[in-house]
Amino acid sequence: MRMTLRQLQVFRAVCEQRSYSRAAEDMSLTQPAVSLQIRQLEELLGQPLFDYVGKKLYLTDAAEALQRASADIFGRLESLDMQLTDLQGSLQGQLSLAVESSAKYFVPHLFAAFRHEYPEVSLQLVVVNHAQAIKRLSANRDDLLIMSLVPPDMALEFLPFLNNPIVAVAPPEHPLCRHDQLTLQDLTAWPLLVREPGSGTRKACEEYCHQKRAHFAQTLEVGSMEGQCEGVIAGLGLALLPRHAVRRELECGALRELPVTELPLLRSWCVVHPRGKHLSPVAQAFFAFVRNQRSQISVLAERFAAVTPGSPSS
Repeated sequence: MRMTLRQLQVFRAVCEQRSYSRAAEDMSLTQPAVSLQIRQLEELLGQPLFDYVGKKLYLTDAAEALQRASADIFGRLESLDMQLTDLQGSLQGQLSLAVESSAKYFVPHLFAAFRHEYPEVSLQLVVVNHAQAIKRLSANRDDLLIMSLVPPDMALEFLPFLNNPIVAVAPPEHPLCRHDQLTLQDLTAWPLLVREPGSGTRKACEEYCHQKRAHFAQTLEVGSMEGQCEGVIAGLGLALLPRHAVRRELECGALRELPVTELPLLRSWCVVHPRGKHLSPVAQAFFAFVRNQRSQISVLAERFAAVTPGSPSS
């Protein structure tokens, strides 16, 4: 095999852009130069890498195998670079981190605490839903992933590090806010705003409500937690949301946490990676930080414990 790193860089750019012309622009090359590099790779492999169907570019099985191998190669080179800088006395490099949307409010604060100890580490953060998180784990696309509901049928290493409490919220003028105590069943007379299919919060809430025999006759699907929050404020219905995600709205009184006896529903955020994955020095350091700095993480989490007059958390 006589393929070069430059050929693999061009190949990865085409995979990411799904276009020879956009890959050429991204790498400051001409399109013929990109075509030549890909053609040479195909000759070395003896198989085509891309198919065009309806003017769209698709990866062949050979391309998907090469994409996985190239990710491993460049990951090891990046790890080597990090190890060399570590030997020089400072940890440098980039942490590629994917987080489920319920964790996107807290994780920047967690990374800031980590970066205080390792100031030369940078971050690439991607926010996904639960279904997308599982796909990214299968494709080994990230250094680490933060999620709840870790799938038991995948070979994964995971570390629970913080509770993710899910609570019921309503606008402050809602009739249910006059009650001192409620059950989930009491909520079912009103519409419930839910996330899109594939959301981990939606899956956890649906399973829990089914377990408690609380069946909502009317649901409205909203594709983000921010949309759910605004929908509740607008009076479209109730929502079951991570308390961390609505802490500001609870603190300013735009939302009220309902005193439901079966809530909060507690799920744990976990740091996850495929079992046997070769972690970069930066990823190892972040994993160790989460494992060893529990007291510091607890102090950070207290900032997200919303306290509002009349709410169950006050």
